[in-house]
Amino acid sequence: MLIDSHCHLDYFSDAERTDVIARARDAGVGEMVTIGVTLSQSRAIRAIAEAAGVWCSVGVHPNHAADEGPVPAPEVIAEMTNHPCVIGIGESGLDYFYDKAPKDVQQQNFRAHIRAAQMTGLPLAIHARDADEDVARILAEERAGGGDFKFLLHCFSSGRGLAEAAVAMGGYISFSGILTFPKSNELREIAADVPLDRLLVETDSPYLAPVPFRGKRNEPAHTVHTAKVLSEVKGLTPEALAELTTRNFRTLYEKAV
Repeated sequence: MLIDSHCHLDYFSDAERTDVIARARDAGVGEMVTIGVTLSQSRAIRAIAEAAGVWCSVGVHPNHAADEGPVPAPEVIAEMTNHPCVIGIGESGLDYFYDKAPKDVQQQNFRAHIRAAQMTGLPLAIHARDADEDVARILAEERAGGGDFKFLLHCFSSGRGLAEAAVAMGGYISFSGILTFPKSNELREIAADVPLDRLLVETDSPYLAPVPFRGKRNEPAHTVHTAKVLSEVKGLTPEALAELTTRNFRTLYEKAV
């Protein structure tokens, strides 16, 4: 069984979500995590996750860090995890590619989510785009100041330096369909060096469909294509890769039982 560790099921219509989940399970993707991107949306996806029989996380994406007023306090984020389907926090992090929220607001938002992860013991899903140095710095600062916490770099497409820094701090790395793109040779080289016990797979659907669906709408069933490429990169059978990444998911997301 594979697990799609990061998708956005609420971006599919109510009418089609049941079929999307059914196709995933038919493809061998037995579980999935639908992700929070704003506080209001995070509250709504808890009900969606419960009704659909999937997991979810709660948090504020860096591109939405200035959308709903002041940066939420860590206690507010932590309180939202008091639901049986909520197994993680995020996604949060930094995105300097888009100019949708000031950098200082994004950083405040990121730190609030890290502190919520420290308070709850739940892992934080981190979005990092064109911000490798600041992501690594803030992770190290918050770890030194407030203690260790669990995290993964989701949809990893950053440089080797951030990957190595994350692994050194106990973090996990999740690969998406980007890994399958023809020009992603450097990313595949990084994936080859990530320790086996730190690997996860995801879709980030409905975005970033892997080859052979690139350019089309992505969905959790397509996790199998990213997993196949990752298994080849790591020199494993697809079955062994599925078992490995599922075990890693359970280790990271201890609440997902």
